[in-house]
Amino acid sequence: MRVAIITAGSRGDVAPYTGLGHALSRAGHEVTLVTHGRFEPLVAGAGVRFRPLPLDPRAELESARGRSLHRSVTGLGKLVRVMEMARALAGRMTDDMIAAARASDLLLLSASTAPLGHAIAEGLALPSIDLPLQPLAPTREFGPPMLGHRSWGAVGNRAAGHGVNLAIDRVFSAAVPDVRARLGLSRDSARTPRRGRALHGFSPRVVPRPRDWRPDLEVAGYWWPYDGERRLPDELRDFLDAGPPPVFVGLGSATVPDPARLSAEVVRALRRAGLRGVIQRGWGGLEAAGDDVLTIDEVPHSALFPRMAAVVHHCGAGTTAAGLRAGVPAVPVPIQFDEGFWAARLVALGVAPRAVPLRKCTADALAAALRQATGDPSYGRRARALAEGLRAEDGVAPVLAAVNRLG
Repeated sequence: MRVAIITAGSRGDVAPYTGLGHALSRAGHEVTLVTHGRFEPLVAGAGVRFRPLPLDPRAELESARGRSLHRSVTGLGKLVRVMEMARALAGRMTDDMIAAARASDLLLLSASTAPLGHAIAEGLALPSIDLPLQPLAPTREFGPPMLGHRSWGAVGNRAAGHGVNLAIDRVFSAAVPDVRARLGLSRDSARTPRRGRALHGFSPRVVPRPRDWRPDLEVAGYWWPYDGERRLPDELRDFLDAGPPPVFVGLGSATVPDPARLSAEVVRALRRAGLRGVIQRGWGGLEAAGDDVLTIDEVPHSALFPRMAAVVHHCGAGTTAAGLRAGVPAVPVPIQFDEGFWAARLVALGVAPRAVPLRKCTADALAAALRQATGDPSYGRRARALAEGLRAEDGVAPVLAAVNRLG
């Protein structure tokens, strides 16, 4: 079967689908990953085809419009701003998504492409399956992850979840009717929105499936990125071998308003805690130098994280999963959107002592959390036990079974 996996966003919105695509390809399907051109290197060697979408998400975040996100201090304020930015860009993906769909028998859609993808699937009479990386469907059990970890109670949580989904639909409110008209459909959707099947790419050990979800909302398990070459750079291996396990510090695809100040706070925190550090530049541009710290670019988390004493990260869904897979303690530094939700889950699971949100990330606060995470062995024990459980899961199997049934 010709399968198109369509996703958009940051690196963390793409990497899990490289491993899923690799597994589907090995099972005999012809897989094409459809996403931004800057992520084509992630696909190399994975046995899947690549089709680029327009837009460079990093360039958009570094634009004046993207930098304006830093002026919103609340999760809701940032969500509104990013929705406005996405709404202005959504239609630019249409032509390439339609072209990819015309060459496919099945569409597998990330949350960031699902509203547009479903309209295309309906217009071309193709089956489609949602593959979200977060629990986005409304539930009474917790508030919408895109607003962090706040709870409004059972009724409020569900209402807030519907509100966030309506805001996401608004991003595509101009693009979807145009797509439907191009494909010979009425401009208004005849489908009941958000009623299709969804297989979620996270572990039920990390977020148990909500009991009030309808039956076709399933939690499949993690899809690990295809790493290909897992060898670490020589300079990094030499640094790791030269002393005790260091702490990883990285914010992934997040951008920050003052990377130099944050980098200095991180180095001071590491030294106050008596720890060495591996600092990843990421899209935020972190940078530090010294005998006890090393700045790196992108390396496979699966090769690096198991050699860490702890991982300090922004709690994007993908980085959170990589830290759990490695079985090492975490210090969450959430910045926006669902990162607060994943940070709260790490604390609740007992693998992180506390979250240190970016706006409160001083040297003293980070050093205190690092001393606790690395000095109290209970965090490491719980992290290793959870990692062992994750290794026993097979998140690909439910997706492969669903694809095979449609083949």
